[in-house]
Amino acid sequence: MNILGVSALVLGLAVFAAHALRLGEAGLCEAVLSLLGLLVSRRRFAPYILGPAVLLAGLLLAGAARDFIGFRLATGLPWLRLASIMAGVVAVCLGGGLWALSVRAAGFFGRGGDRPVPQAAAFWLAAGLLSVARAKVAFPILLADRFFPGWGWLEIALLGFYAAWLVGRMLAAPRWGVVRSRYWAAFSLVFFAQLGLGLAGATVFLMTGALHLPVPALIVAGPLYRGEGLFMPILYLSTLLLVGPGWCSHLCYIGAADDACARLGRKVPRRLWRGLPFLRAATLALAVGLALGLRLAGVGTEAAAWWAALFGIVGLGVMATASRRTGVMVHCAAYCPIGLVGNVLGRLSPWRVRMGPGCDACGRCATACRYLALTPQDLARGRPGLSCTLCGDCVGACGKGVMGYRFPGLSPETARRAYCTLVVALHAVFLGVARI
Repeated sequence: MNILGVSALVLGLAVFAAHALRLGEAGLCEAVLSLLGLLVSRRRFAPYILGPAVLLAGLLLAGAARDFIGFRLATGLPWLRLASIMAGVVAVCLGGGLWALSVRAAGFFGRGGDRPVPQAAAFWLAAGLLSVARAKVAFPILLADRFFPGWGWLEIALLGFYAAWLVGRMLAAPRWGVVRSRYWAAFSLVFFAQLGLGLAGATVFLMTGALHLPVPALIVAGPLYRGEGLFMPILYLSTLLLVGPGWCSHLCYIGAADDACARLGRKVPRRLWRGLPFLRAATLALAVGLALGLRLAGVGTEAAAWWAALFGIVGLGVMATASRRTGVMVHCAAYCPIGLVGNVLGRLSPWRVRMGPGCDACGRCATACRYLALTPQDLARGRPGLSCTLCGDCVGACGKGVMGYRFPGLSPETARRAYCTLVVALHAVFLGVARI
């Protein structure tokens, strides 16, 4: 039975790949064939990708069969043999897809950990969002399409595989803070490497060719100064609805540098930081007031850019000095105004981190937190403070396992897996499309 199931999977993918190639979609053909690597790997999450993929291929082939038969009927050409062949192909896809999702297939795909559903969900979420972005944006948003038109599909598949692999790594790590820090840093390096190449003359690496400063405060201040340009605010708010303030600990292109600086230092006693996070309210007021003031004063774009650059340079100085010296992410927790916006509006998202019954306020979670979100007062209340970014470092640090993610209707462990899946999928999407 396994031989028949595997054969149906291979045949279904091969036929759809040939169909894509016939349509001139070489990139889609290669993306489909890349799925065969999952069959060879026999990872536990593979059938949750292969099954839906082959079923979707069967559905698309059925649509193509309808068009082919309709054309032959309209032109008076023979159609019965074509209908029989296409029905057989669709039946093979249906059989292969259903087998992949069966109990018997679970015995064939037995390698890997116990996280197949989150890994497959990360693949489909990343691939789905990237596919929508590719279809809706008027210009080639994926780099593969810019260098090799039509090959964006292969990039989508590879980023989906990456998301699935990374979710497995994250959920397998006793403390996922190190893994998070590394993939966050990798995203930041890719982001700024593309900016550097664009500034050096390789404009293909830029999103549109219209440069703007990579200062997070401009997400708010930029539209206020220009009176237009709501793409970044809308993208930012959409992310907050999906993962809450997780933007600041997983997706921000600047925050990774603050994280790296903080990890190089040793933390100072918490009492020195009392009230410091409220400085962000002052920097937010400064950014908003400065943007509106420059606009009302009629200050030109070049002069306004210098003010924005100065704001960003001061932020880098805070990272290199205060964060490096104290082991706390001072830039993110006390300087960056967009972080305060994320903390406040992130409450619209239902995701939370909470302490359950049995917490003895030992302080291990506070030691792991670099966002000043777990003061003694926060521990007494049983929940992190306003500056929490849902990074999850405290969850792995809790010796009693009472610190965890919360989402209505889900257990803490299920909520942890679901949040990890969601934020990693968004990371993979941002890795593919986030450019200046």
